[in-house]
Amino acid sequence: MSRYRGPRFKKIRRLGALPGLTSKRPRPGGYLRRKKSRFRKKSQYRIRLEEKQKLRFHYGLTERQLLRYVHIAGKTKGSTGQVLLQLLEMRLDNILFRLGMASTIPGARQLVNHRHILVNGRIVDIPSYRCKPQDIITTRDKQRSRALIQNHIDSSPRKNKKWVNHLTFRPSQYKGLVKQIIDRKWVGLKIKELRVVEYYSRQT
Repeated sequence: MSRYRGPRFKKIRRLGALPGLTSKRPRPGGYLRRKKSRFRKKSQYRIRLEEKQKLRFHYGLTERQLLRYVHIAGKTKGSTGQVLLQLLEMRLDNILFRLGMASTIPGARQLVNHRHILVNGRIVDIPSYRCKPQDIITTRDKQRSRALIQNHIDSSPRKNKKWVNHLTFRPSQYKGLVKQIIDRKWVGLKIKELRVVEYYSRQT
């Protein structure tokens, strides 16, 4: 299954807020009232499927990529669900989004693909690159690269908010630091990761 490129509001209405997919919010209105009127009790399968879809669309993954991360998390010591979230959060495209260097994860992926981003002084053009503690994230010393990042910083609704605890960002230097592996309580996405693990355990 390929990466989703369809209407983003459609997914937000169905699954709830997905800040990594889009920074925009749907207008409140009649849709919500209509949705309540046809509310039906969800099956356990549907609950697990929706939790899986939240992860997939928020982080911008294909079905195959998410399944691979689940397998890696299952082989890693610790809670499979928490390890899964940590693996996804430490992706380079997500780190850029968290730092405010991109307004969405697809936008961060484009920055990486176009070779605007350096990790520890070296160009990295793989959005799924797994960052590690003490990694330094910067932009290339080019006017266009810095202009793109500055535009995202200026327009980001998070620019006046406190950065998440596992990251440090210096906007004036276009420089971010990964201080440590993210803790579950800092993820900020309303997700029941155990449901995702259960979904894939029943598929294999």
